[in-house]
Amino acid sequence: MTVLSDDDLATALALLPGWGLEDGMLAKRYVFPVGFMAAIGFVDRVAVAAEAADHHPDIDIRWNAVTLRLATHDEGGITEKDTALASECDRLALA
Repeated sequence: MTVLSDDDLATALALLPGWGLEDGMLAKRYVFPVGFMAAIGFVDRVAVAAEAADHHPDIDIRWNAVTLRLATHDEGGITEKDTALASECDRLALA
């Protein structure tokens, strides 16, 4: 898997609402107004998807907010693995 070019990354970000770049990684903060357990439920769903993809995000949990950061470390940047998991995380946030 190769690192996305700047143009490919810009195209991918246009299709991933709320995602941005942070320290060379894709990043998004999800807020769950109903509280901590909703945030943890989301993290559980992300963990299952990440394990199935063998691609694991950095996860930061702050009460009702979860920040995910994605990069393909062994490739040295953002790849299609990251954009695919980002899209899946958006879907899981609605579950």
